[in-house]
Amino acid sequence: MTRDRILAIANQKGGVGKTTTAINLGTALAAAGRRTLLLDLDPQGNASTGLGIDRSARRLTSYDLLLGRAEIAQAILETKVPGLAIVPATVDLSAAEVELVADPRRVYRLKDRFAAFPGGFDFVLIDCPPSLGLLTVNALVAAHAVLVPLQCEFFALEGLSLLLRTVERIRRTYNPLLRIEGVLLTMFDRRNNLSEQVETDVRSFLGDRVFETVIPRNVRVSEAPSHGLPVLLYDLRCPGAKAYAKLAGEMLRRSPELAPAA
Repeated sequence: MTRDRILAIANQKGGVGKTTTAINLGTALAAAGRRTLLLDLDPQGNASTGLGIDRSARRLTSYDLLLGRAEIAQAILETKVPGLAIVPATVDLSAAEVELVADPRRVYRLKDRFAAFPGGFDFVLIDCPPSLGLLTVNALVAAHAVLVPLQCEFFALEGLSLLLRTVERIRRTYNPLLRIEGVLLTMFDRRNNLSEQVETDVRSFLGDRVFETVIPRNVRVSEAPSHGLPVLLYDLRCPGAKAYAKLAGEMLRRSPELAPAA
């Protein structure tokens, strides 16, 4: 049975930097010597593409895990990043919610796969789809904690409240150990007064559950996925890469129990 630390990276809103965070936090943790597995649970498969996994190589995917056709260990692929592996996704995953609708254990499908997984990773990061449907619920039921990327925009707190209520329902009903690992402010622009106001509001609302590290709006971060690379390999010196490296360090310092000895 796996003892890996499982973190769901979730937000029901798209375009908040969720997949970018999954790819680059995973890379930064691997660079810090923590063997990391990224599980792509988004039918768009952007995390897989962003790590250079060709579609022809995605023979076993997270869809196969949920349908019980494969175990996690069978679906793992190594990436270009030393110490970072991935379970890829394809558009087939979009059919899982319909195919599992009659299964009484449909919310436990991913948790069951992890129960049979022998482990070998310090961290497992689950890149959730931009919705609160069955796929995200599976991730939250299987996870130890949830990391929430939050774009610095006007409706940020409104969406965050919905997600926090969902996490609380999952905790009460399916996974009493689930906790908020932290909220990560993304796409921050210091030239924009709105970014500053959102940061003030979120920190006032959530206090130290908000990471000190803030991810800036950075064109190099946006360019990197088109090259099949995390930004830490694409341009290590850019502000976005430095921010994700800082985030990994902050996460390890804040929660040393999340970082088993190598």
